[in-house]
Amino acid sequence: MNEREQFTPLSANFRAALIAKSPSVHPFWALLGMTLVDVKKGWALVRLPFGEKLTQADGIAHGGSIFAAADAAVGVALLGMIDRSETIVTLEMKINYLKPFVRGALLAEAQIVQKGARTALGEVTATTEVGDLIAKGSATYMILQK
Repeated sequence: MNEREQFTPLSANFRAALIAKSPSVHPFWALLGMTLVDVKKGWALVRLPFGEKLTQADGIAHGGSIFAAADAAVGVALLGMIDRSETIVTLEMKINYLKPFVRGALLAEAQIVQKGARTALGEVTATTEVGDLIAKGSATYMILQK
């Protein structure tokens, strides 16, 4: 069994809605060009294409853009695990940058490690589409009533 198979699929309608609507529901995603590739309960894959708007002075992707994709992936992975009356916010996040992101697309793959009543912990790995490891991170989310 590969790692993705351990996560429970979302209902087909909920999954399709998340994937189709993610850029329109999250204007920041649209600004960066991020898209949701796939999602299950406790797991998500977000894609961020490299582009000039993401670069810093030396022409490599700004760390903030990589951080944003990583944060988004963990958040979406958690969405299928909370009640409709709840919402989530990032409480804390740490990321280690391992290699510059300079071309192609970044894939941020996240999984929820632990979910409690009010907090959840997730891990994320950011790679290029050809498998170069760009960053590793962890995030703690707060679960709030709407």
